Amino acid sequence: MTRGRFFLIFVGIGALSMGVAAVQQPAARAVLPDLQKVKDNLYIIASSNPTDRSQFTGGNTVVFITDSGVTVVDTKLAGYGPDILAKIRAVTSKPVTRIINTHTHGDHTGSNEAFPATVDIVAHENTKTNMSKMDAFKGANAQFLPKRTFKDTMTIGSGKDRIDLYYFGAGHTSGDTFVVFPALRVLQTGDMFAWKDAPLLDRNNGGSGVEFPKTLAKALAAIKDFDTVIPGHSPVMAPKDLQEYQRFTADLLAGATAAKKAGTSAADAAKAMNLAAKYPGYASDRMQAAVEAIYAELP
Repeated sequence: MTRGRFFLIFVGIGALSMGVAAVQQPAARAVLPDLQKVKDNLYIIASSNPTDRSQFTGGNTVVFITDSGVTVVDTKLAGYGPDILAKIRAVTSKPVTRIINTHTHGDHTGSNEAFPATVDIVAHENTKTNMSKMDAFKGANAQFLPKRTFKDTMTIGSGKDRIDLYYFGAGHTSGDTFVVFPALRVLQTGDMFAWKDAPLLDRNNGGSGVEFPKTLAKALAAIKDFDTVIPGHSPVMAPKDLQEYQRFTADLLAGATAAKKAGTSAADAAKAMNLAAKYPGYASDRMQAAVEAIYAELP
């Protein structure tokens, strides 16, 4: 599958999550990847099959096994809950006691409903507001909305089981949470760093291309002691990759701002920017959509 075709598939999924706020499972159901051990008691269930990106299951899901139970960060598309639970049971008999949703989109919140209603669901306060507008959380399913929220920071647990949650401002949405596992020195970014390409800017849910690089800069300034980064949809990376991505988004904003001021169309600006040349290994499949979103935001 080409990058372009994967992009079209993912944008279609994103449009559902933003337009009708109810992303469901893909038409051709993909097989959930096996758990991959990141460190000690922390695992990842990948966004898609690493050898076939068309096998898309939602955002990267993290499984953190603590003394008191299992914390799951992001629950993929709707319909994957039983599969997630089966993967967890392969490594521990402990129950899932907590879900953390990094943001509102249905490829990160879609399977909340598959877990017991007693599970503690945590998210940023803006994410809860955004989720409450989704059809997937209306009626009886409102019980699977976040039960606890935070404004700037929250600490859950202690010692080796500690989890720190941070919010630094608008970016992908208005409620993106950075999740840190201090004892393991791991940072999970959600879709504030989803891939090495232009970000998806969900303006309908408060996202901002203008604030995006500033928000990443705040995160990098505040979160220091980590050596592993789990992006929203890509394999595990290093801090230098996140630092590079912050520079990339800053260059994207600067280029779009200058192009709009010069009267260049968003489509022509995206073609001329050619940031992939400056950032080897980066794609440009999502560049035009990001430039268009920034243009709409700029005065």
